[in-house]
Amino acid sequence: MLLFDELTHFSRAQFFYLLSRNRSTCGIKPYIRATTNPDAESWVAEFISWWINQDTGYPIAERSGAVRWFARVGDVLQWADSKEELRERFLECEPKSVTFIPAKLEDNTIPVNADPGYRANLMALPLVERERLLGGNWKIRPSSGMYFRRSWTQLVDAVPIGTSFVRGWDLAATRKTEANDPDWTAGCKIGRMPDGRFIVADHRRMRGTPQEVEKELRFTAEADGREVRISLPQDPGQAGKAQAQALTRLLEGFTVRTAPVTGDKVTRFGPFSAQAEAGNVVVLRAAWNEDWFSQLEGFPESAHDDDADATSEAFNSLAGPGDNTAIIEFYRREVAALGQSAGCLIEAKALPMTKLLAPADAAGSTLYLKSGRRENVPESREIEATEDDAKSLLSAGWSRIDEAAPAA
Repeated sequence: MLLFDELTHFSRAQFFYLLSRNRSTCGIKPYIRATTNPDAESWVAEFISWWINQDTGYPIAERSGAVRWFARVGDVLQWADSKEELRERFLECEPKSVTFIPAKLEDNTIPVNADPGYRANLMALPLVERERLLGGNWKIRPSSGMYFRRSWTQLVDAVPIGTSFVRGWDLAATRKTEANDPDWTAGCKIGRMPDGRFIVADHRRMRGTPQEVEKELRFTAEADGREVRISLPQDPGQAGKAQAQALTRLLEGFTVRTAPVTGDKVTRFGPFSAQAEAGNVVVLRAAWNEDWFSQLEGFPESAHDDDADATSEAFNSLAGPGDNTAIIEFYRREVAALGQSAGCLIEAKALPMTKLLAPADAAGSTLYLKSGRRENVPESREIEATEDDAKSLLSAGWSRIDEAAPAA
C-alpha cells in the first residue's frame, strides 16, 4: 500500500511513477490512499474534477465516494463509469479505479479535541487559504479579481467593421511533459473599434519547442491576415535582440513590432485593467473565453501570467504611448479610494483638463475615452477631457472652447 500525505505537493509524474511501483507478490491487492488540501493550480484539481462543481469549487455531495475508472491511452487519461465501458472503447487498455471522498474539519475531531484553538487558527487565515483549508474550495485563487473581473466586460457576437487589430505575444519554448509545468506561449488579439472602445477578438495558447512556437506564430499570422499588426516582446541583452531579429525575419510580409519589456508585470497590465474597469472592453464570444477569463482573474498570483502578459503586449502596442493616461487615472482612483477607506486625507491630484465642444450630432451620445473615462455628452455639448483625450477628439471633429468666448 502507498500512502500520500498532501498529494498536491507531489508532481503528476511522481504520483504515476510510484503507482507503477505499487505491486505485490503475497496475494494482497495493492492500493493507494492519499490525502490533500485543495489547490486550484495543481494537477490534482484536474484529476478529480468530475467530483467538483466547476462553478462553485465545492465537492458535489452526490458524487462523494462514487467510483470511476480511467486508462491512459497514448498520453491522455480516458474516463468512464465502468471498466467494461473503457475496454469497449479502447480494446487493449488496463483500467484503474479512483474515488474521491471530501471531508471537512468536523469529520476529523482528533485535532479539534487535542487543540480547541485549531479552528480559530484556520479562521484567522486570509480568505483564499481559509476557503481552501476550512471550506474545501477547489476553484478559488489568490487575489482573484484584483486587476480584472469578467463582469467588467461584455460578450459580443460580432466585430464592427473598421476595427484595427494588434496581436501581442508572450513567448515560451518548453514542451509539456509529466514532470514539468512550463510557461505558455500566448497570443492575444485586441482591436480598437470605431467608437473608441476595445475588443478582445481571439486568444490562443500552446506549449512547445522553439520550432513549434515559430510554426504557431507563422500560422497565426497567416490566419489573422496582413492587416493585423504583430507585437513581440524583446528580452534583455544580445540574445533577446537576436531572437527578435530572427522572429521578424520569420514573419516577413507582416507588420511586426519588437520592443524591450520595461516595468513590472502589474504596471504593464494597468492600462488594460483601467479600460476594462471603465467598461471600455468587450470580448468576442468563443471557446477560449473561459481560460482567458480565469487566467486574468487570477493575475498576478496564479502560477502562470503568460495570458496577462500577452494581453498587455497587445493592448499597449495598440493604444500606444499616448495612452499612459489610462494607467495614471487607474492609480489616481486607487489612491483616492485608499484614502477614503483609511479615513485619512490623501490628495490624488487630477490631470489637467481641457474644455471641448462636441459636433452638433453628438449631443446625448456616450463617449469611451482613451484614458479609461466614459462621458455622456450633454445637450450643451461641452465636456472636459485630458490633453491626450482632447487630441483624439479634436482629430474627430471636436473643437477647443475658448474660455473668453463660451460656446452658444
